[in-house]
Amino acid sequence: MLTALTIRNIVLIEALELSFGPGLGVLTGETGAGKSILLDAVGLILGNRADSGLVRAGEDQASVTASFDFSALPDAIHKALIDAEIDLEAGEPLIIRRRVKADGGSKAFINDQPVGVALLREIAPALVELHGQHDDRGLVNAKGHRALLDRYALVDLAEIEAAWKAWRAAENRLADARAAIEQAKAEEDLLGAHLAELEALDPQVGEEEELALARADMQKGEKLAGDLEDLRHLWDGSDSALAILRSSARRLDRIASEHALLAEALAALDRAVIEAGEAEEKLEAAAQALQFEPTELDRIETRLFEMRALARKHGCQPDLLPARLAEMRKALASIEGSEAEISQLEQVARAAGELYRTLAEKLHAQRVEAAERLDKAVAAELAPLKLDAARFRTAVTALPEDRWGPLGMDAAEFMIATNPGADFAPLAKIASGGELSRFILALKVALAEQGGAATVIFDEIDRGVGGAVASAIGERLARLASSGQLLAVTHSPQVAARGKMHYMIAKSSEGTVTRTGVALLSDAGRQEEIARMLSGAEITEEARAQADRLLEAV
Repeated sequence: MLTALTIRNIVLIEALELSFGPGLGVLTGETGAGKSILLDAVGLILGNRADSGLVRAGEDQASVTASFDFSALPDAIHKALIDAEIDLEAGEPLIIRRRVKADGGSKAFINDQPVGVALLREIAPALVELHGQHDDRGLVNAKGHRALLDRYALVDLAEIEAAWKAWRAAENRLADARAAIEQAKAEEDLLGAHLAELEALDPQVGEEEELALARADMQKGEKLAGDLEDLRHLWDGSDSALAILRSSARRLDRIASEHALLAEALAALDRAVIEAGEAEEKLEAAAQALQFEPTELDRIETRLFEMRALARKHGCQPDLLPARLAEMRKALASIEGSEAEISQLEQVARAAGELYRTLAEKLHAQRVEAAERLDKAVAAELAPLKLDAARFRTAVTALPEDRWGPLGMDAAEFMIATNPGADFAPLAKIASGGELSRFILALKVALAEQGGAATVIFDEIDRGVGGAVASAIGERLARLASSGQLLAVTHSPQVAARGKMHYMIAKSSEGTVTRTGVALLSDAGRQEEIARMLSGAEITEEARAQADRLLEAV
């Protein structure tokens, strides 16, 4: 509910602070007093385009601040604020501020946190319904008619939404499986050739590294073979260094006992013979270790090159070739078992589609039944509003399958025929602004129990009517406002008399400066204003008496 509105430097309004309460609030004033300025200010709060022409002449900027209180924050607003990372404590008012600069720029704030104007537009439908002479939103906008009908029908859409998601998911899985199998079949011959190639090679994880190490050892042995052969010649034979050491040791052994130094020399020579013998053994072992068959090197190199070539071909490391082999086997197996898989997925998708259609047909029946009830409820409101020749119909039409969705397979639109024999046309096509406002009022009355925006504003809904029709409009506005908040800009004393709160908009001039102001009227002020509305410029006692009768009647 709108609780406060503060306006600064909007056109003729220099400074204005208004408080609002629940029920019906009426705004009256002479033509040209500035009622449209007030509505323009509210429009800024709802995210309307910021026109620099709204800034009061001579001022750098203008601002509008609105405060809303809710017993429970509407879900749409709550979600939008969470998405925008705006914190709103329970019981805290929602304060929206819009600032417009004379150069055309504008800024928006929610609870002093800067936001984009798009966020204001997103939450606006849950804040205020503004019905004017040329309204193209709210009840006039056909895009929202199905949601209004569903709310009137009290349908639960959660089940069909879940069925739609399940059907779409099943169809997507089926489509993906078909596409994968089609692609696999198109590549089946190539896949088979690649698989045969890999199976023939039968690569193992870690094999490439083992082959590379073995190849390196063989290449090293090939390089060292000549050097080892030369060393073997040096160690073999009677004139080799080892033979000379051994012969020297034998000779020294015969005389070593003759002197201690000779014994030490023999010990050192024995050690040399032992070390030289070990060296000979190591050289022999190395020669044996580095020995290889040339054909084995050829085999290792051939396999290593084949493995690396296949890895390049498949764009992977050699160690990943066994995994590729397994993938190809699986792909070929899936082609062979594709018929069974597709058949199973088709059954799931068919069952999901049938469930969705069943629920959608049930929803269609609910909508048709609710549309008939709504048509009767609106028709009952038309005659008192001087629309007795008009007819109202809620058209529920089946959509083509490519337009089905989580909300069913129907479109809904409010249609009217204003004259006998005339064809039904969309609600938005009504030529007369007054007729449009009264149709909207009739529709709002019929939909009243299903709720809507926190605040509803009607701009001159009573234009061009009076007497009993104006009384009927006032009575219905009061009925609508009994469970919420409704503001009506009116020229009708019958409507004004119904107001729980009465605001008068007036324009004043001081020299060359013109200002618009708004005042909350007392009981005496209300009598005087309604009398003015009844009699014109000169207020008579008879007009005052009639005003009293209107006020007493409500």
